[in-house]
Amino acid sequence: MTKKLFAAAAMAASALSLAAAPMVAEAQTRERVLVCDGKVKKKANTGTIVGAVAGGVLGNAVAGNGAKTEGTVLGAGVGAVVGHQVAKKNAKKKNCHYEYVRR
Repeated sequence: MTKKLFAAAAMAASALSLAAAPMVAEAQTRERVLVCDGKVKKKANTGTIVGAVAGGVLGNAVAGNGAKTEGTVLGAGVGAVVGHQVAKKNAKKKNCHYEYVRR
């Protein structure tokens, strides 16, 4: 009786090792990739526009008397970059996830 039980256990262990080998090989050919839906790009573009407008207004208000145009243009440029980065970061927190894909 114990020989049959030992033989069955050995057979089950060898079957499990054969079944696990392809999974290990497959796991090595898969890669983790960040996937985002289309809303991230749209929200980043909205952030760029809002940042440019707010930066332009702030740049105009802060600039000296003879440099209103330069202050507006510089403020709009800096505001656009900052608005884009902030909106992109906030959108990725909500709309992105990781998936495993084959190489």
